[in-house]
Amino acid sequence: MTNVAVVGAQWGDEGKGKIVDWLSERADVVVRFQGGHNAGHTLVIDGRTYKLSLLPSGIVRGKLSIIGNGVVVDPWALLEEIERLRAMGVPVGPDNLRIAENAPLILPLHGELDRAREKAREEARGGTGRIGTTGGGIGPAYEDKVARRAIRMCDLADRPALEAKVHELLLHHNALRRGFGIPEVDPGELTESLLALAPRILPFVEPVWMRLAELRRAGRRILFEGAQGAMLDVDHGTYPFVTSSNTLAAQAALGSGVGPDTVGYVLGICKAYTTRVGAGPFPTELHDETGRLLGERGREFGTVTGRPRRCGWFDAVLVRQAVKIGGIDGLALTKLDVLDGFERIRVCTAYSLGGQILHHLPAGLTAQAKVEPVYEELEGWRESTRGARSFADLPANAVKYVKRLEELVECPVALLSTSPDREDTILVHDPFAD
Repeated sequence: MTNVAVVGAQWGDEGKGKIVDWLSERADVVVRFQGGHNAGHTLVIDGRTYKLSLLPSGIVRGKLSIIGNGVVVDPWALLEEIERLRAMGVPVGPDNLRIAENAPLILPLHGELDRAREKAREEARGGTGRIGTTGGGIGPAYEDKVARRAIRMCDLADRPALEAKVHELLLHHNALRRGFGIPEVDPGELTESLLALAPRILPFVEPVWMRLAELRRAGRRILFEGAQGAMLDVDHGTYPFVTSSNTLAAQAALGSGVGPDTVGYVLGICKAYTTRVGAGPFPTELHDETGRLLGERGREFGTVTGRPRRCGWFDAVLVRQAVKIGGIDGLALTKLDVLDGFERIRVCTAYSLGGQILHHLPAGLTAQAKVEPVYEELEGWRESTRGARSFADLPANAVKYVKRLEELVECPVALLSTSPDREDTILVHDPFAD
């Protein structure tokens, strides 16, 4: 049996929560390795809906859940999420949740800076300059990590070190706040608020790299859970309209403290169409009735923000690119049932830019905004695919659609999801079996 990394192959919101929940039954441990509470995973279990942001999806199944060092953690948001799950009857404690001692913290000042920057961008460009962040402070927290001034989990156990680090942090942030006209942060108040959290947070904290090494030695199966999607990767996504971390499977090792050989199979999640939240290029976006219908049928609203998602046809160019840069071995195709009833379905197979045909998304911002999709049209199906649990249950044209996507993205479909219910899943290849 191998360890598996689950990552998004589009712009996030692909349905990773359900797939991770489905796979967690076969895993012993589930690890979050990047992102923050801007991630949103929705699980539907026995008719009950669970919405997670920071906690690994395996927590609902009672699996050992680990938040790795690659995650930026808002401790207030984390404690609130823990209490919310406990109120729903899900046990969450130090026995089944562990947090990396070197994970950086998101502080209130990070969210305030995040929102101030978005407002300033909007005002400077007449309402069009927003990047589209959630305003939760994830980007500024990663900035502080890279600049070596972050407050980390381990600092909560060392008052002298915490006081010194808060002072160093505020040398930078209070100067920024003065520039934005925001009141400065009092170092004593920030220190005391963090120390007040310490007794509630520290019982979860440990060097998780050591635990993961022990688990590997014992032959335990590990599921690495990514947040966001490949096209939001800070290096390989539609920069600058991206998140502030690496979202590809390679980050699973760095973001949890294991070697690169730990991940044996990479499962990429993608919808049978395409969605995006926030600003940025979206070549196949539909501004017509079809786009509205996709959003309505797919209930396309952000788990964290509630913002409506932009919708469009499946972009095989983007997913093929995600497969290559992310080392994806197989795909989990979700929301096939949303396409039920369409007479004709379009798939983007290439881009046109200034009369030139491209088979990749260029890195340049201007070029990304100008590419035009080149479509191939396929026959739709009248019958319902919702709830199908084998290929024999699918309409012939739905099977043809799936097979054509496999050809275009140069990657096989390992799992096929036909509704939010975890049991409505067609298993073609078990990722843990490699």
